[in-house]
Amino acid sequence: QVQLVESGGGLVQPGGSLTLSCAASGNIFSIYAMGWYRQAPGKQRELVATSSRGSTNYQDSVKGRFTISRDNAENTVYLQMNSLKPEDTAVYYCNVVDERLGILYDYWGQGTQVTVSS
Repeated sequence: QVQLVESGGGLVQPGGSLTLSCAASGNIFSIYAMGWYRQAPGKQRELVATSSRGSTNYQDSVKGRFTISRDNAENTVYLQMNSLKPEDTAVYYCNVVDERLGILYDYWGQGTQVTVSS
């Protein structure tokens, strides 16, 4: 099993910044991808940003404002969020995909609340 521990959420004013972090531990074999998703009230969970084998992918609405980065030695992924908007308010979930003998396994963090409000 792989455990994910997230931190860094909170309340921030519009235009502010937050950094989320997610540390993976446990029986990790080979991390295929790490990323962040979010879910706002009444909406489906959506991709925010992912990092896989050297490439990154962002949701259009966060491009230029959010940056995903990884510390592979520490199995940690970060999400630097700048110029935050009220519509960024959501529970943010860390996702790690572990590859074992050609099979991909999905793991999720417990979620951290990000609220953007004045």
